[in-house]
Amino acid sequence: MTSSRDASATRLQAGKGYRNSFHCVLTIYRKETVTGFFKGMSFPLASVTVYNSVVFGFFSNTQRLISQYRYGDSRRPCGMADLTVASMLTGLMSVGLGAPVDLVKIRLQMQTQMVLAENLHLAANVQSGTVDLPARRLYRGPLHCISSILQTEGLQGLYRGAGAMILRDVPGYTLYFIPYTLLCDLLKPDGTNSLHPGSIWLAGGLAGSISWVTATPADVVKSRLQADAQLQRKYKGIVHCIVSSYRAEGAQVFFRGASVNAVRGFPMSATMFLTYELSLQFFRRF
Repeated sequence: MTSSRDASATRLQAGKGYRNSFHCVLTIYRKETVTGFFKGMSFPLASVTVYNSVVFGFFSNTQRLISQYRYGDSRRPCGMADLTVASMLTGLMSVGLGAPVDLVKIRLQMQTQMVLAENLHLAANVQSGTVDLPARRLYRGPLHCISSILQTEGLQGLYRGAGAMILRDVPGYTLYFIPYTLLCDLLKPDGTNSLHPGSIWLAGGLAGSISWVTATPADVVKSRLQADAQLQRKYKGIVHCIVSSYRAEGAQVFFRGASVNAVRGFPMSATMFLTYELSLQFFRRF
């Protein structure tokens, strides 16, 4: 389910011709059948366990290092300021791992979409919108996509859109871990330090939805920059992408896919936080 919502979110943010989330889902199904919702997901799915383990592990270890440095006790719970610093550092670190994965996913998801008229300089022959051409596959799979990007754009090509990803993930992870901590404190029964798994699941899911919705504007810019280089480069950088998108489609363009992100963020984050907390409880017994 997450992969299908991810595909529709990417098309809404980086593509054109979709009126809303439902129309996007319907269009993908009609033109590409069910398989269209799973394009580009093999690489992220194969790396998601490693990625989440590194992110949560980094966040946990950063908290311990901050507590050790400031208070001389690595087991002392972090205050809100310490959690904010740990969250921001986690977001910054995540870009190094996540940027190439996101880039490959988006290139694979966008490669069979109808070719945009402006990207082919056919605006003189077509009034606006899209040109129906036979779907052309630029990449045979994730490894071929990585190889092609390295050959044509170099190593820096794998990190196209990384600047926008930093703008998304640094505040995004702050609004991921901080709401989770606050919600856990709110849901914690009086006189106990332990949380029911259901409370952890709920707090994690709500934190995920909050984080993804607030990160949507930066996610739109990131997706457009990463999808941009397939045919002909359209955006010169982050600022140019923001200005061009605003002039062409208005402020609402930066909130495309927000509802999809909110729905996607809940079950994914709820599961990750529950797994994280249960794993910590298990290993603390030894």
